[in-house]
Amino acid sequence: AAEPSMLLRLFRYRLLLLLVTSNSLATSFPWSSMNSPFGIRSGNNMSSDQATSPPQGLNGMDLIIDGWFHERGELWPGQAMSLKVKKVLDHHRSLFQDVLVFESESHGKVLVLDGVIQVTERDEFSYQEMIAHIPLYAHENPKKVLVIGGGDGGVLREIAKHPSVEEIVICEIDQGVIDVSKKYLPSLACGYDDKRVTVHVMDGAKFMEEHQDAFDVIVTDSSDPVGPASILFETPFYNAMYKSLREGGIVCTQGECMWLHLDLIKPLMHSISQKFTDVSYAYTTIPTYPSGQIGFIVATKGRGSCSKPVRKPSEEVQKDLQYYTPELHEAAFVLPAFAKRAIFD
Repeated sequence: AAEPSMLLRLFRYRLLLLLVTSNSLATSFPWSSMNSPFGIRSGNNMSSDQATSPPQGLNGMDLIIDGWFHERGELWPGQAMSLKVKKVLDHHRSLFQDVLVFESESHGKVLVLDGVIQVTERDEFSYQEMIAHIPLYAHENPKKVLVIGGGDGGVLREIAKHPSVEEIVICEIDQGVIDVSKKYLPSLACGYDDKRVTVHVMDGAKFMEEHQDAFDVIVTDSSDPVGPASILFETPFYNAMYKSLREGGIVCTQGECMWLHLDLIKPLMHSISQKFTDVSYAYTTIPTYPSGQIGFIVATKGRGSCSKPVRKPSEEVQKDLQYYTPELHEAAFVLPAFAKRAIFD
């Protein structure tokens, strides 16, 4: 089960989302979608049955105030990320979450799920490349790769750059994320075009239960531990990944921010280290994620640390990469003193 501190955060965050959409707050704050200069309300892209159903959770349009999108969250209290909105391209509620896509003034198209920025065209490569290439270049000969989440397709795009990979399987629980990415984010969704890719719209944990000792590398590209992604940050999910890995396999998962979430990172890493052979923390920089940094939990089954690549990109592939290099691979595991002490001491 999740650590008590994580459960408390999840409860407080969900309570906040409910409060934000309540009528009392909607009339108290100027950022209600009724006052949006774009004139779009949640439900405009829904069926009549969906539109007449009670509102659920956060309304992404409420976060656009005076032409600026403001990302606020309980997991990063006291701070916000703002992007100037040129045009709202899509807003609707999928079966699982609020989905917002807008064209920004400075970062291209932006995908937002439940009020949290997932992708911007300007900086997405720093995340996609590192979460994919750290485990893949640390493996001598990866042939079968599983992606959990990652519905935008960016991780698929990066995995496809490895010629040794024979099969790429993705489990994304929300078809709506896949659809909106294919429509508005073709530079990421091109990952679906590779003939090695098989798509399963289903619960990743259930899929892994049915496919044990099956994969050389598993990449979990999840959003933050709220809503449908919360289970991906709990120990049982890591146990499921361990069973689905082949001997010598590597797991790389989104590991939150060292500036904000050490109280989540440390207990999770301690818990899963009881099962995995080696558990390390690496990170990348990305301006539009909270505090400009996001981490990766890298865990192995029957092998040592992944802090040094055992293969390198070909000259042709390296020219196509915008962030990852073998040198940066090693540097990503070198943590600031405060984070190293907090996570490992």
